[in-house]
Amino acid sequence: MYAIVEIAGQQFKIQKDQKIFVHRLDAEEGAELEFDKVLLKADGNNVEVGAPVVEGARVKAKVLAHLKADKVMVFKKKRRKGYQKMNGHRQQITQIQIEEFIG
Repeated sequence: MYAIVEIAGQQFKIQKDQKIFVHRLDAEEGAELEFDKVLLKADGNNVEVGAPVVEGARVKAKVLAHLKADKVMVFKKKRRKGYQKMNGHRQQITQIQIEEFIG
């Protein structure tokens, strides 16, 4: 069984006991979360597509940790002008584990 769920503005294909990284969520570590924006639910040959969401379907998840992603380096340069600029960015992320599907 799998589902496509919208979490923090992004869509993820998830399965039970899967660990995923999402944009930083406002929840404590160890907290139980529930997501109700289930866009598609599939169980074997039965596929249920929402319009826009599947009615009554929810996903329970548990927050494992708050982390920072790998650094992304941004380098800008204009040739023959002597202009160079280096910048880096580390995105704040949350690791969650999918506990169960409801509905």
